[in-house]
Amino acid sequence: MNPGTFAAMIRDANPKDALRIAEIYNYYIANTTVTFEEDPVSADIMVGRITEVQDKYPWLVYEQDGKVIGYAYAGTWKSRCAYRYSVETSVYLENGLSRNGIGSALYSELLVRLKTLDLHGIIGGMALPNDECVALHKKFGFEQVAHFKEVGFKFNKWIDVAYFEKIL
Repeated sequence: MNPGTFAAMIRDANPKDALRIAEIYNYYIANTTVTFEEDPVSADIMVGRITEVQDKYPWLVYEQDGKVIGYAYAGTWKSRCAYRYSVETSVYLENGLSRNGIGSALYSELLVRLKTLDLHGIIGGMALPNDECVALHKKFGFEQVAHFKEVGFKFNKWIDVAYFEKIL
């Protein structure tokens, strides 16, 4: 699917998007190691996550022909006050829609919005292997700054995690 083929837009998420966002995310919970969550999330939980993030940072959705097919957001990196100038970002697409420009479009818009805030660093963490996510971060000028070995355990296997950083 080409993102330019149909009517598409990137907009701020709202509580009405929570069910669809949860559906997208729950696929990754149930079938992959890209998230370390193991239990599905409900629309109500997702509403809470969206509204909590939007108090300070963007949470965006990619809508195509009236259907949300991807989302991206920034959130607090760490809770200690000295970290207040850094955020962690995430992007998720409906399964099967990677490598068609949607993730790049979402990430591009997210970065534009983050640059308007009083931030210094953007951090992207990812379970490995994850070639698509690594490529997305490198495309936007992120540099790998950490590789933690076997810090996650899901589906009866140990999983490495990498962190990429972009200084604004």
